[in-house]
This record gives sequence, structure tokens and C-alpha cells, in this order.
Amino acid sequence: MSPLVILLLSFFVLIALRVNIGFSLILSSAFVILLEDLPLISVVNQMYAGIDSFTLLAVPFFMLLGRILNAGSITDRLLNVADATVGHVRGGLGHVNVFVSMIFASLSGSAAADTASVGSILIPAMKKAGYPAPFAAALTAASSTLGVIIPPSIVLIIYGAFGNVSIGALFVGGVVPGILVAAFMMLYTYLLALKYGYPANPFPGMRSAAKIVWRGLLPLMIPVIVLGGIVGGIVTPTEGAIAAVLWALALSLLVYRDVPLKVVPKLLADGCIDFAIPMFTVAGAGIFGWLIAYLGASQIVVDFILSVTQNGFFIMLLLIGFLLLVGMVLNPISATLIFLPIIQALGDTAGMNPIHMGVLSTIVLSVGLVTPPYGICLLIASQIADAPLGRCMLAAAPICLLTIFVAILSIWFPDIVLGLPKLLVPELFTSKG
Repeated sequence: MSPLVILLLSFFVLIALRVNIGFSLILSSAFVILLEDLPLISVVNQMYAGIDSFTLLAVPFFMLLGRILNAGSITDRLLNVADATVGHVRGGLGHVNVFVSMIFASLSGSAAADTASVGSILIPAMKKAGYPAPFAAALTAASSTLGVIIPPSIVLIIYGAFGNVSIGALFVGGVVPGILVAAFMMLYTYLLALKYGYPANPFPGMRSAAKIVWRGLLPLMIPVIVLGGIVGGIVTPTEGAIAAVLWALALSLLVYRDVPLKVVPKLLADGCIDFAIPMFTVAGAGIFGWLIAYLGASQIVVDFILSVTQNGFFIMLLLIGFLLLVGMVLNPISATLIFLPIIQALGDTAGMNPIHMGVLSTIVLSVGLVTPPYGICLLIASQIADAPLGRCMLAAAPICLLTIFVAILSIWFPDIVLGLPKLLVPELFTSKG
């Protein structure tokens, strides 16, 4: 049996046995290294190489940022901004759900945290207003995946760090697709509201709405600090994440004064734990991804797909199908790390820009946060809604299709992803179009 088949088969068997994904990656890799008579020290070396990146330090700071936002009144302020902005449209709470998820995506980039924080407030409110519990859970889970697409996306940081792609350009490239996905979700909600009579929230009036937006203006500066600083070349992604954390702490401790100083050590400790668990997976994925490349998986996949089709569009469709299957069993970070060589090889074969490939694969993998068996966002939302998971899955299916449609649409119209990067970082396109 091929070592590559053994590697993949042993990994998925361990996953099926519910072994921790980090241990699954390391154990399956070590097994194949022993079979191939490679030095076992390669496991340690490649695990260390996988996490030896200054750019990865941005990840714990963005995770910490999410905890700071939820510790005080910032979440409530942003919910009020969303309500004052779109709550008066038919299907108001559904639009608020999507809009506030889009705002949170631009602040912390954590989908699961968005589901838990926003869902705990909006899902009970939606149920009380007459929305079916499965739809409330499905919309909350699906809109939370915007945190994977809209910057600062942790998955895009991982892709850029390990794929040698500009993280600033990836961030800018994720803006329009993320907004487009949110717009389609809101349109779908509006159509359902017309069909089933879901209510709109009363409009507070221009003066009150302006006052609410003003109260939320300082937290909304966070994406400006991060994205503007990175794209402008003022800060690195890690420095941008640190600046965002300092800004959020200043707001919570000094301006709003709703987070006691004694809580900060616990926030830091929880942030470390939040980072340690996925970082162990990143280390495991380092050795696994190295073996994938060493065993020639990228060329095998490229040769197979070229035997089926040589059309760039259909190559990308096959990649989308592959990533959808992968996303069902792996979180987007692990999937990106493990299959990055294959993703980039197929992108090169299809003539896709590296920035486009990073954003496209991230959009598709975000769907896996809603689809079973992984589907962590849908699991959290269904528990909050106290709704059967099966019914929540059915309600989420059309919304997931909208995300996939945006991914396919970006293949037809590359400027959906590349338009802003070409405008803001044109130096990256001087040699390639």
C-alpha cells in the first residue's frame, strides 16, 4: 500500500475513533516516518518548524481580543448599532443577526466565539419574536462563519504565513466576498420574512439611531486600526493584533469602565488556553503537511485532475468539492495547513492568483463550520436554540449554498476577490495579473 494512502487512512481512522486531531496528525505521521525509515527526529523538527513563525503570534492576540469584547459592554453596543442600522427592515432580528456577525468578524475573526456570544442573545430573542428555532440557530451559525472570511481572519493569517502570501492582501481580498455572503444571507432572510410574516423592529428615529451608532463608534475603529495599519505597511499582522487588544483594553478599562482590572489576568489565562489547543494542532499539521509534500501528494492530485479535465474553471469546481468534503471532518485551520500544498498546486495549474486561491479556499472551508459532523458553530447554535440538530441542518443548507455560490461567482469574476487588493496593494500585481 502507498505510504500516502497509509498516512491519510490512518489519520482518518484515528479521527473516526475520536482521537484528538493534534494527536491524530502526529501519530499517523510518526507511523509513516517509521515505515519509510526516515529519521524520527523529523517529527520534532517539522512540528517546531510549523509553529516557528512570528506571524502566528497574531492568532492569540485576536483570540484574546474576542474575550475582551465579550467581557464588557462592547458586544451590547455593537448589537444596538446593528439593530439601529438594519433592524427596521422586514425580518429585522435576522438582519441584525447577520449584520452584527459581520461586525464581529471584522473585530476578532473567531466564528465559534461569535456563535456563542451573539447566539446567546439573539437566538432567544428571535424565538420569542416568532422565528422558528431551527432557522434562528441556522442563521446564527452560518453568519458566524463570516469571521473566517472577513479580516482579521485567523485562517487567512495561517494561509498567508505558511503559503508565503501577503496577509495584508489576503485580508483586503476577503472584504468584498465576506460582505457579499452577508448580503445574500440578508436577502434570503428578507424573502423568508415576506413569506412567513417575520416582523421588523421599530425604527428608533434618525436622532436616536445616530446616537446609538456614535456610542458604538470607538469599537468600530478596531478593524480600521488592524486593516488600515497592515495594508498601509505601518504594522505587521502581529503588531496590528496587539494594537487592537490595547485599544479594546483601553475602551473596557478606561472609557467604558465595565471590565474590572482584576478580571484581566483571567482573560489572559483563558486566551493562552484558547491559543494552546489549536497551536498543538498547528504543530501536528506541520509534520503532516511536510509528509504530504514529501510523498508527492500535490503532483498525484494534479495529475489525476488533469486526466479528468484541463479547464481551469472545472479544476476549481473539483477543488471546491474536495474542500467541502474536507471541511466536514476538519476545522478550517487544520484543513488549510494539511492540504495547503495541494490547494496551491491546483491553483497554479488553473492559473489562479495566489491571493485569490487563499480567499477562495477559506470561503469554502468556512462552510464546514456549519456542516456535520464537525459543524461546531451549528452544534453550539442548536444547543442554544434547544432545537434538534437535524432540523437545524436542513434550515442551514440553503444558507450554506449561498456561501458556495459566492465562491463559484468569484471564479467567474476574479475581481470580487482581487479588485480591492489591486487597488490598495498594486505592487503585488506588477509582475502577475
